[in-house]
Amino acid sequence: MGKATKRVLAAASGGGHWEQLMLLRPAFEPYDIHYATTDSEVAAQHGLPGAAILPDCNKTRPFRSAWCAVVALWIVLRLRPDVIISTGAAPGFFCILAGRLIGAKTLWIDSVANADQLSMCGQLSLTFAHECLTQWEHLADDEKPAFRGAVL
Repeated sequence: MGKATKRVLAAASGGGHWEQLMLLRPAFEPYDIHYATTDSEVAAQHGLPGAAILPDCNKTRPFRSAWCAVVALWIVLRLRPDVIISTGAAPGFFCILAGRLIGAKTLWIDSVANADQLSMCGQLSLTFAHECLTQWEHLADDEKPAFRGAVL
């Protein structure tokens, strides 16, 4: 049996966001999976030397964030994924936004580090992502964000 035809883009910043995304990696095996991150070295460490590279950014670096949004849009337009999944942070959120422009289904999984409240991008994903998950049950709501467990 061949791989499913669904193309998935999994995107996350380096560090903890990327490590949480890598814990989900077995779930992506049935799909035509592509990865994007901000650090080519962490991608290579996980045997993904062909991962797309996004500029790292955050809310304190608006010009860098604008550039990251352009690069995310380019990656999404080039890959044309059916589904985009991100564990954060801002570069992953920009992939979610770009995915909405092409009609991709989008899933935001807020980092386990956000135990007190959703991250800023998590809060934005409540509006822009098709699904928004928290890894903390006490942060879940009836609709969004939902709790389906934690990756750690």
